[in-house]
Amino acid sequence: MTSPCPSLCARPARVLRRALLPMMVASALAAPAQAADLLTIAQDALQNNAELAAARSQTSGVEAGRDVERADLLPQVSASGNLTHNRQYDAQSSPGQPQGDDNVNRFGITLEATQALFNAIDSRQVERSEREIDQQLYRLAATEQGVLINVSSAYFEILRAHEVLEARRAQERAINRQLEQAREQFEVGLIAITEVEEAKAAFDQARAVRIAAESDLQVRFEALERLTGQRYESIDALGDELAIAPPAPTDRGAWVELAMQNNPQVLASQAGIEVSRSAVEIARAGRLPQVNAFANYNYSDSDADGIDGHDSSSQVGVGVSLPLYTGGRTSASVRQNTYLLESSQYDFEDQRRSTIQDVRSSYTRVTNDVSTVEARAQAVVSNQSALDATRAGYEVGTRNIVDVLNAEQNLYNAIAELASARYDYVINLLTLRQQAGTLDEEALAEVNAWLDGGSVDFQLPDEGGSDPVMDIGERPTP
Repeated sequence: MTSPCPSLCARPARVLRRALLPMMVASALAAPAQAADLLTIAQDALQNNAELAAARSQTSGVEAGRDVERADLLPQVSASGNLTHNRQYDAQSSPGQPQGDDNVNRFGITLEATQALFNAIDSRQVERSEREIDQQLYRLAATEQGVLINVSSAYFEILRAHEVLEARRAQERAINRQLEQAREQFEVGLIAITEVEEAKAAFDQARAVRIAAESDLQVRFEALERLTGQRYESIDALGDELAIAPPAPTDRGAWVELAMQNNPQVLASQAGIEVSRSAVEIARAGRLPQVNAFANYNYSDSDADGIDGHDSSSQVGVGVSLPLYTGGRTSASVRQNTYLLESSQYDFEDQRRSTIQDVRSSYTRVTNDVSTVEARAQAVVSNQSALDATRAGYEVGTRNIVDVLNAEQNLYNAIAELASARYDYVINLLTLRQQAGTLDEEALAEVNAWLDGGSVDFQLPDEGGSDPVMDIGERPTP
């Protein structure tokens, strides 16, 4: 049989390139997309988050309300007209007096213009709408910061779940190796069946914990998608050399002062006082006169017999109205809005106290996180040493397999707790900045610089898992 190699090798280089081109394109398309970082995802959320979009629309609606109130102070022009047909069936008449036309068509038109010269109610309603815009803008800023902290928390919860999953996978592999070793020792009669059962139980528990960790990672990705409206195949991971340091400034009182100056919820609540105060002024304005300039023009015509031409008239003047008694409505409205003003003042005080407490608590958590991360890191070192010593004792017979399994479980729990403590620090630090009103894209850019530890994929790799565990009852006894 003739080999195809000579004919293939004799093809021109351009033919080979043409044949390889589709494969190269397919390989490029199959290459994984670049992982998204925190700043990119935060920008996606600011553009696509449904809650934030609703807040922006609401802000636009409040701004439009100012134009609605202002319109009452601008000229008002109206036109009205009528066309009527009158038919008279019976009519009295005097002797010698001819009866008039019993079918008459009449047409009339009126043009009228008014301009408010003094209207305290409408003027104060415009002022209130201005205060409402200020309040809504603060609420919008609070929503934006809420979206940023929610996205950041969701992002780092993914990374937390990933590191916990890695620890659980390592734990499962380590216990599986211990189980296989126990089986081998059981086969040659070095240990009892109870130690194999202990190892199998520990392996089953580790496998269940690993499956739960995988599920948690997928759920965390879904939570991020809800906030941004987009799915990310992978995200950048946090670097191992994260600098864990106390928040700057290091004075808790300075953070409280920042919050009182910048926290949008505090500022919105403070603006609410001004809105309520404007409502009181509107109610008081009900006692003041209203002055309007007006002008009108009237035109009418008919086809009645014996009438020629048309009628027209115009008026220009100033009208003044003064409410003398409104059944107590004005006084009651003043009292009502005064109570609402008092309520808004208490709301502001409650928001101020709540924010102070939140800032102090977050500051305490961040400072404690610094010590916690250090302690967790030392716990990993200590548990690794304890595991090494326990394994050595197991080799010489002074420790049993349960001791080894417990030591391994303690080690991987310590690793997972260290990972969790690191992310607690990052999330609590961002939360502190949010409560101080300083969380923005610039602040996220600083945190984004900490992401240099590879990437985390949404698609979990197929875990062949550990080798299937044979039923102990199927194994021969020594």
